[in-house]
Order: sequence, then structure tokens, then C-alpha cells
Amino acid sequence: MKKTAIVTGSRRGIGLGIAKELLKNGYAVLLCATAEKEAVTDLMEELNRLGEADYIRCDISVPEDRRKLIAAADEKWGRLDVLVNNAGVACAVRLDVLETTEESFERLMRINLEGTFFMCQLGANKMIEMKKRGLADYTPRIINISSISAYTSSVSRGEYCISKAGISMTTQLFADRLAEEGIPVFEVRPGIILTDMTAVVKDKYEKLISEGITPIRRFGQPEDVAKCVLAACSGMLDFGTGTVLNADGGFHIQRL
Repeated sequence: MKKTAIVTGSRRGIGLGIAKELLKNGYAVLLCATAEKEAVTDLMEELNRLGEADYIRCDISVPEDRRKLIAAADEKWGRLDVLVNNAGVACAVRLDVLETTEESFERLMRINLEGTFFMCQLGANKMIEMKKRGLADYTPRIINISSISAYTSSVSRGEYCISKAGISMTTQLFADRLAEEGIPVFEVRPGIILTDMTAVVKDKYEKLISEGITPIRRFGQPEDVAKCVLAACSGMLDFGTGTVLNADGGFHIQRL
């Protein structure tokens, strides 16, 4: 039976790159984003040339949407082998931490952190249920996409950094709790990745990269993150549940 995956926030950028790599590697993939299904018709035609893909509208900050997403995978395929929690948003306006608004802070926490935490909870409970069904070749995994902002201060978008740091702890908590259930949980930390989200500050990042902020002097691509996800899916890292995979061109290396 074909293995299946959910990738949240997968209409574009990193999430889409992850979905494509999973399709190429034989997974059936359920994509989701906040756009209506009618808006992604062309994209789904493209993806279905790579493999078996479907799409459901989902806002991960809405509890009912989260439940519908997990249920959709069960109803369509009867299994969920991989849950990739990628969906997230940037600050609508970058503000100094002395000026950050409560509205912006709450929005980032609700979507990036609360959404990811409860997606982990729902996915984990569904995977535990599926393990009890005795599915063939069933070794489920959860993979959370965070950011180098989980440990890197950016005072003009503090709420984003805090939300990503929270995802790191979310990963550790679920890795700890689910170890006894045989469900590994991993974190992938992208660095400076060329996407729509970073396009608005592309010139700034190009300069930093050229000056050596990352040992590998190029923008990361969604495919670089997707390959880390595939590594986490492979089973070769399972004994290292809770492991962080850095997709950052070496940014995490402390250098003199």
C-alpha cells in the first residue's frame, strides 16, 4: 500500500517543494493552504503528473479545519505515514520589539505555534489509532518546519522568532511523548531560502550571503529543505527522535 503524507502550507514555497519531493519518492500527498481548491486547479494538474496528489483548504489556526484535514487523509487513503507541519506566516509589518502590537503577536502565535502544536496533537492521536489497526509497513513520523529564527534574534520581527522557538520546543515535547508509541518527531530548520516570503528582502539577504553570513554562499532553495524532510522520512534517523536537521548553508556553525 502506498505511503501517504500531509504537507501543510504547501501551495507554494518550501511546502510545495516538500510536496513535490515526496511525490517523486512515491508518497501520495495531501496538500493544504488557505486558498480555495478552485484556485489551485493548474497546480494540482502539474502535481498529479508527478504522483497521487490531492488538496484541501485548511487554515491551521482554525480547530475545525485542522480536524477536517486529518480526517480527509484517513477517509481518502486510510493511513497517514508522514505529517509535515510547514504552514506559517511572517509578520504583516516588521516592527521593533519596542513597538510590536498585541494583534501581530497573537496572530503569529495562533497560526505558527498554536496551529503547529495542535496539528502535532491531532496527527499523533490519529497515527496511534492507525497503528492499532495493524496497517502494513506502518512507521509514521511527524516533521516540523521551523527556522533559524528559532535561535537567531531579529528585533524587527520578534514575534516571528518566538513562534519559531516555540515550534522547536513543540518538537521536543512530542518527540519525548511519542517515543513510547514508536513515532519519531523531527525538526527541520531552514535558513535563508528563496521563496515569496523572502523576496521582499532579497537584496538584503543577497548582500549578507555574498559577505559570508553562510559558509555555503548561495540562497537555499525549497528543494534543500525537502531533502532534509526526506532524510527524516527514511527511517535512518528514527533512533535520533527529536533531532534538528539544519537546512541553512551552515549558518548554525559558530565561527570566528
